[in-house]
Amino acid sequence: MSPSTLPAPVAATASAGHNAPVLDVVVPVHNEENDLEPSVRRLHAHLSTGFPYPFRITVADNASTDRTSRIAAELAAELPEVSFVRLTAKGRGRALKHTWSASDAQILAYMDVDLSTDLAALLPLVAPLITGHSDLAIGSRLSRGSRVTRGPKREIISRCYNLLLRGTLAARFSDAQCGFKAVRADVAARLLPLVEDTGWFFDTELLVLAERAGLRIHEVPVDWIDDPDSRVDLLPTIMADVRGIARLARALATGSLPLAGLREQLGRTPLPVAGVPAGLPGQLLRFAAVGTASTLAYLLLYALLRGTTGAQAANLVALLVTAVGNTALNRRLTFGVRGPGRWWRQQAQGLIAFAASLALTGGALALLYATDSAPPRPLELGVLVTANLAATCVRFLLLRTWVFRTSREAREG
Repeated sequence: MSPSTLPAPVAATASAGHNAPVLDVVVPVHNEENDLEPSVRRLHAHLSTGFPYPFRITVADNASTDRTSRIAAELAAELPEVSFVRLTAKGRGRALKHTWSASDAQILAYMDVDLSTDLAALLPLVAPLITGHSDLAIGSRLSRGSRVTRGPKREIISRCYNLLLRGTLAARFSDAQCGFKAVRADVAARLLPLVEDTGWFFDTELLVLAERAGLRIHEVPVDWIDDPDSRVDLLPTIMADVRGIARLARALATGSLPLAGLREQLGRTPLPVAGVPAGLPGQLLRFAAVGTASTLAYLLLYALLRGTTGAQAANLVALLVTAVGNTALNRRLTFGVRGPGRWWRQQAQGLIAFAASLALTGGALALLYATDSAPPRPLELGVLVTANLAATCVRFLLLRTWVFRTSREAREG
């Protein structure tokens, strides 16, 4: 296929890239002397006859102690599209990070040496990356349409792990552990320096960072048959994954990862809608959720304080407490501001917005008591809820256009 017939993202590389392949498939191995040769030959035959772009297969041997390195070297000498890299330290993540960082291909992929995943899924996996539609692609054994043959223990572990990721890291991809993934090289260049894990958690960490950066992850249902000779030691791997989840959750919570910069460089911004400021629909939904929680907390505090203080004092304390929490939650969730920078200033500005809320609710209470010196408690709460709704609209405008304006414009610009 000539460069003129390739999709635009690929054509640019093919015409200027010194015979660089479009796809580099890395096969990380450790002591795989029995499976390596038949698997590489099968993969090479499939790509030679069924893949329409130039390709390379890179065998990444990480610290094998058997004949794996010798077999890989012989395959590289015999087959022009096969190369061989040897690392002295063990770790699948380390092997992938090293080979992907050094590759000159535009699309970087990897698969397990046992070829448990049907190779017919390889072209559907990388096609959205070649066309530029998606940024990463993963084979999924848990999505509808996949056909999987494996024992109940591995099935339960896999599903529990993905439920754990959803609960702790809010991951939305369906299968983090399937050894069948691909990524655009320009995306990998930005993400790989941030991935710390060198073992089995490497995949999960890469996907979570990509998702938090706003990248598009394409999922392909696969046919997958469990390898009964798998070398994965389940208990140490599970413990390492749990430690990786805790480390990554801590980094996300503290804002130590430069996700805002990644989103600016790589993230897919929402499609523009005439007359609607960028990000406004999502901000309104998140603000509404935070506002609902704040209003419930406010009413609870007001009801608790009202029994021992007057209406105005109870309103002041309840509003002040919930205003601080409301500003903090909106800072993090609604406007995506992370890290300690400008925190105190934004809280001070939030208190000015609180003053507007206090004026509205306090004025509503004063008006109510001016017309009825002993109004029923349900009516009093109803008046406060109505005043709070008006105060919420004012608060959103102040937060968006003043308190968090600088941070929002820095991300959107």
